[in-house]
Amino acid sequence: MPYQQHPTAIVDDGATIGDGSRIWHFVHVCGGAVIGEGVSLGQGVFIGNRVTIGNRCKIQNNVSVYDNVHLEDGVFCGPSMVFTNVYNPRALIERKAEYRDTLVKRGATLGANCTVVCGVSIGEYAFVAAGAVVNKDVPAYALMVGVPAKQIGWMSEFGEKLDLPIEGEAITVCPHTGTRYALEGKTLRTTPAS
Repeated sequence: MPYQQHPTAIVDDGATIGDGSRIWHFVHVCGGAVIGEGVSLGQGVFIGNRVTIGNRCKIQNNVSVYDNVHLEDGVFCGPSMVFTNVYNPRALIERKAEYRDTLVKRGATLGANCTVVCGVSIGEYAFVAAGAVVNKDVPAYALMVGVPAKQIGWMSEFGEKLDLPIEGEAITVCPHTGTRYALEGKTLRTTPAS
C-alpha cells in the first residue's frame, strides 16, 4: 500500500517515502529525505533534506528532524521533542558546514519535550525520559533522565524498567517476552527467549 498524505502536508519532489507510511496535518518533508515503511509523521512535523528514518518509526506532533539526524527502525519521538544539528549556533554566523551527525538506534524512545544535542549516538532500545537533555552518547537499553541526562537504570525491549543495578554483574528475565538480560560491568546483553 502506498503512503498516505493529508491534503495540508507538503512533500517536496525527490523525497523517498516507504509503503504504508502516514503523513498527517501540516507536515513538511524535504526533497532529500529518505523515510521507511510504516512510518507515522504527526501533525506539524518537519523532516530535513539529509535525514534518514527507518521502518515503523513514530514521530509525534511538532517534532523537527533536522539535517544529519538518522533514525533506525522502530524509533519513537515523543511530542515536541527537539533535535539540534549545530553545537554552537549564532543567527549571524552560518555554520551549515559544521552540522554534527546524530544517530538514534533501533527501538529507542525519546520522550516528550526531551532535547537531543547534536553529535551523539543513542543506543538500541534506550529510553530518554520526558524533558531530559541528552548531551553525550547513551548506551543501549539505558534509562536516561534529567538535565543533563544521566542514567538511572535499564529498560527492556518491551519498554519497562528492569530490576538491575546500573553497573555490576546481574541477570534478569523480562516477564512479558522471556528475553534474558545480562549485565556485564556497564554493558547490557540480551538473549532472546527460546
